[in-house]
Amino acid sequence: MPIEILMPALSPTMEEGNLVKWHKKEGDTITAGTVIAEIETDKATMEVEAVDEGILGKILIPEGTDSVKVNTLIALLLEKGEDASALTGYVGTTVASSQTVEKTSAAMVEGVPVLQSSIASSDRVFATPLAKRIAEQKGVDLQHVEGSGPHGRVIKADVESFYPKAIQATSPILNVGGHHDVKLSNMRKVIAKRLTESKQSIPHFYLTLKCELDKVLAMRSEINVSREKDTRISVNDFVIKALAMALATTEDANVMWLGDAMRHFNTVDMSVAVAIDGGLVTPIIKNAELKTLSQISSEMRDLAVRARAGKLKPEEFQGGTFSLSNLGMYGIDEFSAIINPPQAGILAVGAGVEQPVIKDGNVSIATIMTATLSVDHRAIDGAVGARLLGNFKKFIENPVRMLV
Repeated sequence: MPIEILMPALSPTMEEGNLVKWHKKEGDTITAGTVIAEIETDKATMEVEAVDEGILGKILIPEGTDSVKVNTLIALLLEKGEDASALTGYVGTTVASSQTVEKTSAAMVEGVPVLQSSIASSDRVFATPLAKRIAEQKGVDLQHVEGSGPHGRVIKADVESFYPKAIQATSPILNVGGHHDVKLSNMRKVIAKRLTESKQSIPHFYLTLKCELDKVLAMRSEINVSREKDTRISVNDFVIKALAMALATTEDANVMWLGDAMRHFNTVDMSVAVAIDGGLVTPIIKNAELKTLSQISSEMRDLAVRARAGKLKPEEFQGGTFSLSNLGMYGIDEFSAIINPPQAGILAVGAGVEQPVIKDGNVSIATIMTATLSVDHRAIDGAVGARLLGNFKKFIENPVRMLV
């Protein structure tokens, strides 16, 4: 009996994914651990390895298919001793229900039931997987893109050189009110769902403090004097370290609400928001309170680059214990962030701005950064949140404390 290959769940939040590419073709021998396909989730594009051995008998979902639901039957593997006759009349035990194949019926292709999706209709757009991915990121409708590849196939260059205004004359939808609709990516769908759930189910409260950055800026300048440009420490590295040490110091805040229990963490795995095309991802600096500024800087730089390239491994962006969001580099002075469940809090920091301050009765100028803590009130009370933010202020205003 053929072995069913299903669309895997590559993250706890994954409900569907895009089948970007098949690395094996029908008739190829498959061994356990062989990379057979690439799947794009809401966070990254990941390779999928086979868990069984056999011959790839039939591919049921072609590469380039979007929005394939988890547990959808995507291929059949022939066991040792089986031949193609085992595929004839095969009826799978799994019901496929992705958005791209729903509301359609099963049809027989070479004796094997496969699902006819919209891409098999007369409206099908022939495009490379890379072109489809770029089109989704740019919000381009491929039906309006003229392909320059073989047999009119849309390639990367066609999407990159396409401008919506070129089709306004022929698309009444784009002309209505001078707007156009952009199809949601898997990432944007998941972000919308999780943030809605967060605001609806987590009782947020907010605490704000202003912190002086002058000592951080002075120490950063001194550290970076002898460092190469691509290894220099950033203000964000100091913020990550300060928040991690504040959480380690304020043990009652380094927690997670479980509904019927409270989980207390022994270390700090800091999720740091990184903006990417179409959304954001939160790669993790693990054991951040124990790492040096140089280690945090090096790891953060590597994680950010791979996050923007969609190359993070699941364990590199799943399982953080607390989050940090920094919009200072965008010139934002102050904002409040939404908690990333199941975590109990997130710190939002803005830009360092020179302001007049009063010290010992005298007016002077200091670089001030506003930090706003969003807290899950089920897990962290106001006094505990205040201690956490106060400890963060102590570390960021006296960075030498982070070095001892």
